Amino acid sequence: MKFLERIQPLIAVIVGLALGLLITQFAGESPWHVLKVLAGSAFGSRYDIGMTLFYATPLIFTGLAVAIPFHAGLFNIGAEGQLTLGALAAAAVGIWFPNAPWPLAPLFAGLAAFSAGALWAAIPGWLRARRGSHEVITTIMLNFVAAGVASYATLYLLKNPDSQNPETMAVGAGYLLEHIKFFGDAPVNSALFLALIAAALVGVFLWRTVGGFQLRAVGQGEQAAKTAGIDPGKMRILAMCLAGGMAGLVGVAEVLGNATRFKLGFSPDYGFIGIAVALLGRNKPLGVIAAAVLFGALHKGTIDLDLETENVTRDLSLILQALIIVTVSADGLWSWMRKAKTNGGTL
Repeated sequence: MKFLERIQPLIAVIVGLALGLLITQFAGESPWHVLKVLAGSAFGSRYDIGMTLFYATPLIFTGLAVAIPFHAGLFNIGAEGQLTLGALAAAAVGIWFPNAPWPLAPLFAGLAAFSAGALWAAIPGWLRARRGSHEVITTIMLNFVAAGVASYATLYLLKNPDSQNPETMAVGAGYLLEHIKFFGDAPVNSALFLALIAAALVGVFLWRTVGGFQLRAVGQGEQAAKTAGIDPGKMRILAMCLAGGMAGLVGVAEVLGNATRFKLGFSPDYGFIGIAVALLGRNKPLGVIAAAVLFGALHKGTIDLDLETENVTRDLSLILQALIIVTVSADGLWSWMRKAKTNGGTL
């Protein structure tokens, strides 16, 4: 039974994919052909793998941004706003100090991105800890505020005078991250390694430090944590700050590793997809990495469906994601199946 519980997410993913492919049968396409297109597009070459990892990199950050607060009993819906201000901060540092040398330049920009996201997330953390405001409401509201702040800064403070697009000026050359040459022309860059290191550090913090134990204790039982002398409010603010910092690091991947500047609307809802990534990864760093790669593969794999099939488009990615989330989150169904197995197939 323990083995079944461990592989439950994998089974759920397989079931979700199978249901999605079954839908393509009703659309007039061969599920096997669609599966081959998905696999070939996502992992068929070094370039394809690089693109999959490129799409997965920001999802690792946003998945961690949702997973960390969850362990403290919080639900962070504000990663989209946090990553927006993190990316803007990284771009601002690169514009204001264009001659900073490498490797100090990307380090300073990364710290600015982390700090901006952390400070923005600290607001709902403080409101929850000291005023009792629900973080779901405050984080959603702050997403819109962050979008407004970013729009004003981009169009009036840091505007690129040589472009009609809503974007800032380019950062200095010393800030740019090199692409990983192994993957050819794919834009995946060293921010991928930063994401993996961040996931490892989150795992060490949560399960190998006193602070991480206290944070998880608050999430598992606030009253018991208080009895043990732990300040729940402090731990919740800390959780939100760390989460915002993780989301802010998306700016490193986007601004320093890809666009070389901040562009309004650069995120295709990375912050909200991160919720699904954390859910699928069971809010554990290794699971978040695996889920991010899966969602990156779905995104990359479905791009070629427009060309390789007649009746199925890239929108299948959204359907597959939704079905996987449903099957993974159906805890009641899995509990029922385990109970049936324990009782010899009868309830």
